[in-house]
Amino acid sequence: MVNHLLRAAIVACCALYAAAASVPAHGAGADLARYQPAPYSTVQHPEWTKNASIYQLNTRQFTAAGTLRAAQQELPRLKALGTDIVWLMPVHPIGKAHRKGSLGSPYAVQDYFAINPELGTLADFKAFVAAAHGLGMYVIMDWVANHTAWDATMRTAHPEWYLKDAAGKPRPTPWFDWDDIIELDYGNPALRAYMTKAMRYWVEEAGVDGYRADAAGFVPQDFWDNAAAELRAIKPVFLLAEWESRDMHARAFDATYSWTWWDAMRLIAEGKADATSLYSYYAWNEKFYPKNAYRMLYVTNHDKNAADGTEFEVFGPAVDAAIVLSVVSDGMPMIYNGQEAGNEKRLKFFERDPIAWKASPYGVLYRDLFALKKRNTALWNGEHGATMRQVKNSAPKQVFSFVRDNGQDKVFAVFNLSGKPASVTFEDGPQRGSYREFGSGTATAIGDVATLTLAPWAWKLYVR
Repeated sequence: MVNHLLRAAIVACCALYAAAASVPAHGAGADLARYQPAPYSTVQHPEWTKNASIYQLNTRQFTAAGTLRAAQQELPRLKALGTDIVWLMPVHPIGKAHRKGSLGSPYAVQDYFAINPELGTLADFKAFVAAAHGLGMYVIMDWVANHTAWDATMRTAHPEWYLKDAAGKPRPTPWFDWDDIIELDYGNPALRAYMTKAMRYWVEEAGVDGYRADAAGFVPQDFWDNAAAELRAIKPVFLLAEWESRDMHARAFDATYSWTWWDAMRLIAEGKADATSLYSYYAWNEKFYPKNAYRMLYVTNHDKNAADGTEFEVFGPAVDAAIVLSVVSDGMPMIYNGQEAGNEKRLKFFERDPIAWKASPYGVLYRDLFALKKRNTALWNGEHGATMRQVKNSAPKQVFSFVRDNGQDKVFAVFNLSGKPASVTFEDGPQRGSYREFGSGTATAIGDVATLTLAPWAWKLYVR
């Protein structure tokens, strides 16, 4: 029976092949029209994002006063640092019911159309945005769409907009320790219209330039697709998703998080993985995500700082290498407030805990790296920059090396991602050329065969 069925299948396949081969040649071109590739992503990035970096600003802790007015005074410093997009953590009033700590989480939003009085007024917020624009910078708001505070203004008027548990009561997001919030039900068209209207309001009324979408994957993708279209009908906006999904780049988001990059770097720093563990991230980034996708790279943020520890606790002696790689590899870099001051404390999340500002080599490092990214077109974001090309070396488990070259500009980057010295040889490859070493400016020629010796966790950048 098996042999008979197999023979029948082969005969059928041959008949189909013969039929296909007999299609007249003059019809082939017309038939192929429907097989023309269509772009997976239709997102058009704002022009100002092509070589931009992001600065995450935790208004509560950013200054001694903890207000928008005080933060506005620091914008020239952020401009001098070389950042372009200021991401403000949620600025809305915070719920009091089931509040965590004395001040609560800014992600427990009480009113989407208001400003938290602890931070200032609507006029203060508009002044902040206007001041940023005056410096050639852009402002995005943190948008919390998945949930609200228990005592949100909209809950009284629209209890039907919330998901319910088995007892018919509003529920927090399951599994997480998020008992200070309750989830919204995006199966309700009226909720979708309200949330989109609120997002439009801040673009139209205050001039914000986009949003960072909190827990974006917990909200249906078609909501984001529609909201993005309405926002971009107003003006070009930048949308960042706190998620790591290719589909988010199709129609809605300019950028997504790079959690897997951070996780890989942490394991390397802890000695639990070697440099080759980064290959999966960069392979997926190049082949799985659309060419125009921006992936946000960072060594810390408000979540990591509060829950996992400072970048110094997490990465230890690997922190400098992690910072440099986050800026010069394929991705849009982000710096969390305080990093430029070498902040060594976990900022409290539910209380006031101002950053202790001081001069630090990390401020200089970030400034110089951002300046390099701006002027070297090979390091620009997404399709604007050059694809990373692996440079094979004699110690791949220790040393991570690559070139980014677009014919106009070029960077050869080498990282010893281990706690041991490394002496490596690079065979003939794309690294050949004449450069200046980043930092020292020393002229350097890399020939067909080159050897480098690097201290533990050391890095080298050669720039053309």
